[in-house]
Amino acid sequence: MSTLQPKGEKIRQAIRWISEELSERNASDINALIQEASLKFNLSPKDEEFLVSFYKDREEG
Repeated sequence: MSTLQPKGEKIRQAIRWISEELSERNASDINALIQEASLKFNLSPKDEEFLVSFYKDREEG
């Protein structure tokens, strides 16, 4: 039985996971990590778009 999580919690977990992967693997392909996180945390397409925007803004800032 899966547990229900608040919508924002999935995004926070995905961001945490992506950040860990970026530092551990020294990965540079953020889009591949976002797609992997989307599957891993069962994110909606809208959530995935948020992650793309979030990391794009981080790169620019």
